[in-house]
Amino acid sequence: MSKKFRPDVDVVEWTGAERPYDLLKEGFYALIAITVLVAGLAALFGSPDDPAVTLKQWSIAAPVDFAQTAFSELNGTSDTATYGAPYNTNSPGQALGPLHIAQLVGVHIPIAAARDFVLAPLEALPANAQLRRALHEWSGASAAQRTTWLAHYGAVAPGMTFSGDSIVTASSASGPVPEFINDLTLMARSGALDEALLTKDSFYTTDFTKGLLFLSNGAYLTDQANAQHLLGSQWGMMNETGTYPGQAWLWLYTFWYQIPPYTTSGNADILVGATMGVLTVGLIFLPFIPGLRSIPRRTRLYRLVWRSHYRREAQGA
Repeated sequence: MSKKFRPDVDVVEWTGAERPYDLLKEGFYALIAITVLVAGLAALFGSPDDPAVTLKQWSIAAPVDFAQTAFSELNGTSDTATYGAPYNTNSPGQALGPLHIAQLVGVHIPIAAARDFVLAPLEALPANAQLRRALHEWSGASAAQRTTWLAHYGAVAPGMTFSGDSIVTASSASGPVPEFINDLTLMARSGALDEALLTKDSFYTTDFTKGLLFLSNGAYLTDQANAQHLLGSQWGMMNETGTYPGQAWLWLYTFWYQIPPYTTSGNADILVGATMGVLTVGLIFLPFIPGLRSIPRRTRLYRLVWRSHYRREAQGA
């Protein structure tokens, strides 16, 4: 009784025709062709070079949105202020079941939104008697008093306007808060806030973390991303500025953000990462998984790839 042939184990040694093949020469020709093609297409089409969005640009184009975002930083309700690790401890962060990854990483980019985004930049402004009095009043107030000021300003903030180069709100018992919001808006419109939020822990001031976090908390940056098809719901991770569909090789990752339960989960990032991790491990161990490793041989797709060889073999027979 003959033993059953196992296509993924019992491989028959090849005894057919052979021919020499210079893999290095083939690779060299391919490299030259791709280099010429890439250089030619880059010269012909170029690449989008949209200028970076700045706090100055934002505060000039949408001063009310900027001012309302600045207030959310001051009262601790902005996305950054409530994000949790790695910026603060105000949220447990995303979790994978009982495992809170963000908490395990900890706070290693400490951000105190009110201090870093509002108060510290204002303190760096040149001498301004009215602002100095406002800062002194704030520093000398109790936590309860500050909460009251913020609550009063929050009640009128939705109706704020920008007129006469100033943020205008209805009169309220808000203490120094209106002065802070107005002066910070003017500071941003001058371009000084962009410089003030640059991290200066070293000689090179190339850490734009604080400025980018401030930008991300407002609606203006989201509107710009929406216009460029860069939102997550627009497959933004794979899009290049101003193009569609963009880098198609990233579709496998960004695809998950388009379907439930990822689209509705507050843990979408970590769930997508875990999903891709499982798929990647499966791909790595594919040659060792019985059944799966036999799919190419059982489907006989190789005969389609090598159809010219099998055609000649059939003719020779």
